[in-house]
Amino acid sequence: MPKKTAASLNANRSSLVHKMRYALRNPGKVAPYVRRSARDLKLRLTHRDHVDYYRAVMASDAARDPKAAVGSQNEERWLALGQMQFDYLIEHGLRPEHRMLDIGCGNLRAGWRLIDYLDTGGYYGIDISPDILIAAKGVLAERGLQDKLPHLTITRDLTFSFLPEGHFDVVHAHSVFSHSPIEVIDECLAHVGRILAPDGFFDFTYDRTEGTEHHVLREDFYYRTDTLLDLATKHGLSARFMEDWEERPHGQSKIRVTVKG
Repeated sequence: MPKKTAASLNANRSSLVHKMRYALRNPGKVAPYVRRSARDLKLRLTHRDHVDYYRAVMASDAARDPKAAVGSQNEERWLALGQMQFDYLIEHGLRPEHRMLDIGCGNLRAGWRLIDYLDTGGYYGIDISPDILIAAKGVLAERGLQDKLPHLTITRDLTFSFLPEGHFDVVHAHSVFSHSPIEVIDECLAHVGRILAPDGFFDFTYDRTEGTEHHVLREDFYYRTDTLLDLATKHGLSARFMEDWEERPHGQSKIRVTVKG
């Protein structure tokens, strides 16, 4: 994954100029983009609500390849990205006795390691896609982790109304807000404080821009860091940009949120 540069952080990927330049530099990606655009148009016309839309996107992607559906083009990359998430959480405070909520758990790219590491029953994964959760159950069985009794639950919002107050030491959302309009992020930050333990933390990644906030095909959203920090503050949370995550070979950035003491 290339290191973030000033040019990449200021690029507006939704602009026609950017698309034309990208096409000239990457002619082999033009046809896949056209197919993706056609799918996007069809799904937006048939699924007005964003959750319904993105659930349909995941169903389409998972039908072709569950690993590619969560942004990993091959087994090696799937394992590497999961290891990266796992290592970072361990380095930054996750312990076996913790209770963890994994938002957008997908097909357990990081989840299977977390399930193995945490005490029995300590992992709770949620996702909007039934198709990807079916794939997750397959990974769980392949890894022989049934006895760890993880929870894998479908949801359609991020109000967490079905979860207990102050229950989770760690909440984690990797590559979720990068696919979410601002109202979905606002909803999550409005409610995550209720389910966090007093000393708990919520880590999330996002696609960072230092230019104009924008989205591409309603699938990829780019936000300024201050926008998300201010949103957390609005909901009575403390938030900070995790600079050391930038050292990892991953295209997204990371923020940590805690409940103000």
